[in-house]
Amino acid sequence: MIPSAVFFDMDGTLVDSEPIWFESERELMARFDYNWTQDDQKETVGGPLLRVGKIMAKKSNSNNDPEFFMEALISLVSKNFSSKLRFMPGALELLAEICARGIPTALVTASPRQLATATQRALPEPYFDFVVSADDVQNTKPDPECYLKAAKELGVAIENCLVLEDTNTGVSSAVASGAFVVAIPHLVPIAAKPKVVVINTLENLSVDQLFSLH
Repeated sequence: MIPSAVFFDMDGTLVDSEPIWFESERELMARFDYNWTQDDQKETVGGPLLRVGKIMAKKSNSNNDPEFFMEALISLVSKNFSSKLRFMPGALELLAEICARGIPTALVTASPRQLATATQRALPEPYFDFVVSADDVQNTKPDPECYLKAAKELGVAIENCLVLEDTNTGVSSAVASGAFVVAIPHLVPIAAKPKVVVINTLENLSVDQLFSLH
């Protein structure tokens, strides 16, 4: 399969941001005397942020609403992105090779635009032809709107696009859009199913090897 476009999820797929999210979540919930654990992070991985805010509001046992936790968490994560952001093994090399082949790419994330912009600044080259963030859609992942929007903006058929994802939320979004998916789970398991191939890492994976998975 040679796709018409390749779409990268951001957190946990392109960038190793989950440790930053976890650190920020722990810091925020500590203000409410709640010990945020790895199990809590697994419960919220993949977003969307409103769901994370709802879980935090409930577990904090406070009068603050989910929007408060969303905004506070985004602020903390944004502060840490500029100095602590790292790319997932093999992701940047694969992205560069895909772009060198002339295949359109998009960054499609359930995170807010300010974090997507911070990630773009960290790239050595402006690889992505288009970016879809949570601020650009009415319904974020697991709804397929974000991937459908990326395909429409690039003028390609979603049925011939390839999506790279690391969470069940993201995979559900991509599958619902009609795209093919390569999943690279690292916090929660993902099961292979029609149109979804699961691998352990992008490290040392060539474009030809990636495309041969479907």
